[in-house]
Amino acid sequence: MVALRGSGPLKLGGSMEVSVAGAESNVAIGLSRLGHEVRWAGAVGDDEAGELVLRTLRAEGVDVSGAVRDGEAPTGLILFEPRLPEVTRVHYYRAGSAGSRIKACAVEKAFLAEPPKVLHLTGITPALGSSALCAARRALRLAREHSALVCLDVNFRSRLWSYEEAAAVLREWMPYVDVLIASDDELPLCLPYDAPREVAAQAELLLSLGVGEVVVKLGAQGATVYSGAGEPLHCPAREVRAVDAVGAGDAFVAGYLSALLDGADSAGRLDRAVTTGAFAVASRGDWEGAPTRAELGLLRAAPGTVVR
Repeated sequence: MVALRGSGPLKLGGSMEVSVAGAESNVAIGLSRLGHEVRWAGAVGDDEAGELVLRTLRAEGVDVSGAVRDGEAPTGLILFEPRLPEVTRVHYYRAGSAGSRIKACAVEKAFLAEPPKVLHLTGITPALGSSALCAARRALRLAREHSALVCLDVNFRSRLWSYEEAAAVLREWMPYVDVLIASDDELPLCLPYDAPREVAAQAELLLSLGVGEVVVKLGAQGATVYSGAGEPLHCPAREVRAVDAVGAGDAFVAGYLSALLDGADSAGRLDRAVTTGAFAVASRGDWEGAPTRAELGLLRAAPGTVVR
């Protein structure tokens, strides 16, 4: 999507900053900055907004050869409205957008050149409409056919679909998922209605249903991974001065998948995930603050440090 960020209440007007946003594209940029080869499959309108999306992704080293330009629908739009120092309202304009009309053939195109090692999906794309849902389902099947690891970030958006609609889709997807990433309040969306209420018990049930590992994001409390290989492993969050929490979850996912691709163990994956998440919280924008691999150690520097 194209993202417009206001400086205050939208109804009062004023200036807005123009950028791009989207959970999957945020993760793609985060992984690319960490040195990985990344391909983004999606649909934009055949318009200037769509060119901005593709240009931004290309500039960040993301392969967009699997992207589609839709000449009959516009690129999606998102508005960010800061209302309090730590409260931002988000307004979506995605109904009928090119992204909501993405077809399964676009996903197939992305698998043609070289099948990915990891397929990353979120619970946002299937919420956009029946066509996007079919494309996401096709991606899951292609990942299985090509033995690609599947990472799913639940990313529930109540403004895009209802709790019941999300649960019906996500519960169907669980047998395909190798790495499930969710906040603690999103786990029930992936479980039967009679599932236990305790997070640990929910994670264990997901593992028994075939999920490879469950990563639970806990915000300022860090994150915990459940893998079935011993006790759950917890990692506290990095302490930084919070500037903007938007995009922190996507940065977390990028860090986790980066370390996984590097062959790190659970502790190493969590460590990099909370580190990249901290960079996002300490920076404004969805993806602009994502670190490069060389910058990961900057959080260990003392306050006031000048790197020369």
